[in-house]
Amino acid sequence: MVLNYIWIAFFLVAFVVAVVRLVFWGDMEVFPNIMDSTFDSAKTAFEISLGLTGVLSLWMGIMKIGERGGLVNAMARWLSPLFTRLFPDIPKGHPVFGHIFMNISANMLGLDNAATPLGLKAMEGLQELNPEKEKASNSMIMFLVLNTSGLALIPVSILVYRAQMGAAQPTDVFIPILLATLAATIVGIIVTSIYQRINLFNLPVMLLMGGMCVLVSGVIWLSNVIDRETMNMGSTQVANILLFLIICGFILAGVRKKVNVYDAFVEGAKGGFETAIRIIPYLVAVLVGIAVFRASGAMDFLVDGIRWCVEACGLQSDFVEALPTALMKPLSGSGARGMMVDTMTTYGADSFVGRLSCIFQGSTDTTFYILAVYFGSVGVRHTRHAVTAGLLADLAGILAAIGVAYLFF
Repeated sequence: MVLNYIWIAFFLVAFVVAVVRLVFWGDMEVFPNIMDSTFDSAKTAFEISLGLTGVLSLWMGIMKIGERGGLVNAMARWLSPLFTRLFPDIPKGHPVFGHIFMNISANMLGLDNAATPLGLKAMEGLQELNPEKEKASNSMIMFLVLNTSGLALIPVSILVYRAQMGAAQPTDVFIPILLATLAATIVGIIVTSIYQRINLFNLPVMLLMGGMCVLVSGVIWLSNVIDRETMNMGSTQVANILLFLIICGFILAGVRKKVNVYDAFVEGAKGGFETAIRIIPYLVAVLVGIAVFRASGAMDFLVDGIRWCVEACGLQSDFVEALPTALMKPLSGSGARGMMVDTMTTYGADSFVGRLSCIFQGSTDTTFYILAVYFGSVGVRHTRHAVTAGLLADLAGILAAIGVAYLFF
């Protein structure tokens, strides 16, 4: 329901802004630009779905081998003490815990291509347990928030963009991104737990929170004792090695259980193709709404309004020029990436604004894209508090990014 209101608001606000620009400013290009953006974004949505087809088929095939080989069930049993606290509606030891773990691990390693199909597989398992098929369950929402908070330990793509844009130290935003995304994840868990009345004061969850802090502290320490370029190359290699080891491990587990791994892979891959087809209408709806909002100039008005409010309060407004990246990130990953590159091009990769735009890019994930793809893949229409919890996690990441940027730069 919330997503419905937001989608309508995109069009209504865009129409009002476009009329103002046409009547008062004589901007004759505003409506042609809006219509061009609708066609382009619809085409982009189809291309994204088409591009996901192969990756989805690959990873759902691998996951099917893991299921037949018993690895998914083994991970589910191992993670039950923790996940039964965060997902109390899921039966202890249920295989979906294994899928959730694989998705979160892929996100933390920055393996976006692997994280999406693994997440869709987890969402299918959660839908099987969902008593109201068109309404998001508590477990679905907690899982979505863990994804939208965007905890990533290896933001490789951002570091690569900084290097391409001529940054003197492309990895100087590495630690700030870790701190900002950690803040978003912790706030996301807390907010969702408050909505769902989950008690976080228990040993497994406290160990998780403490472990996240220790892990980030270890990465920070490592970044100070190892050459930055070496660490960047090493993190990329580690991520790819782990990914290939997962694939080989699943296949070997299938062989050990005397599973016909080829047939299992093909069976799972068929599901990947079907999932890619199902998400097309949801992606078209979300991306068209975002494109209209952006093409009308509403995003520019929003940023200018925020700048005026900040300056009226007597606060520094240096960070405002980087806000388009932060505001676009929940709506569109590619849009936010474009904003980040544009900001570095305009102000310089090593400027305060350029660095802050990179931290914004890495602090959270594309909330509305994830909601559209994940809920759309299983036919969920009523998102309940998923949007609110996800956006609050995004807000925490944005505020943390601003604070960390002023602290470091």
